[in-house]
Amino acid sequence: MDMKLEVVVVPVSDVDRAKDFYTALGWRLDADVAPDSGFRVVQMTPPGSPASVIFGTAVTEQAPGSARGLHLVVSDIEAARKELSRGGADPSEVFHDAGGVFHHAGTDARVSGPDPRRASYGSFLSFSDPDGNGWLLQEITTRLPGRLDPATTSFASAADLAGALRRAAAAHGEHEARTGAEDPDWPDWYAQYMVNERAGTEPTSPS
Repeated sequence: MDMKLEVVVVPVSDVDRAKDFYTALGWRLDADVAPDSGFRVVQMTPPGSPASVIFGTAVTEQAPGSARGLHLVVSDIEAARKELSRGGADPSEVFHDAGGVFHHAGTDARVSGPDPRRASYGSFLSFSDPDGNGWLLQEITTRLPGRLDPATTSFASAADLAGALRRAAAAHGEHEARTGAEDPDWPDWYAQYMVNERAGTEPTSPS
């Protein structure tokens, strides 16, 4: 049976302040329901995310600001940092971990700048909401094998799709150079390449 993580509850002290903060970052407001004076549920979704966050009044026993390690995945961490800055989030600088596997707790072993190889999964930044709930962005450009279902390939934005098309075009050019012939079925080749890349299957390039 599939078990899909779709909602994370974020503890806040001021619901309207939190709503304004996440709205400024471009998050979609899905619901704001208050069936009585002591209970309020606000659901918001980051751009392109299949999972949402919920905060409100009497929705969690966690102390406001106690959530940590909430991760958002982006395809370009430098561009994402600029967006967060414009939205008023005051993000950290981009960093990578000294060990190169995953970031340590807090600020331990942080090294300034993106991963030197710009390897997928290796670059991060952090920011907090007004209550201090801690978020991290992680740059992922190519998924490890088995992380996505190739039957449900999707792209988070037009820019994300455009980047995939450019990579497919470059790889297809190399493919035609190897075969020494023009490929009349290039749309099929592009599509299979993009599906393989997204799902992290091997080989990336179709035969």
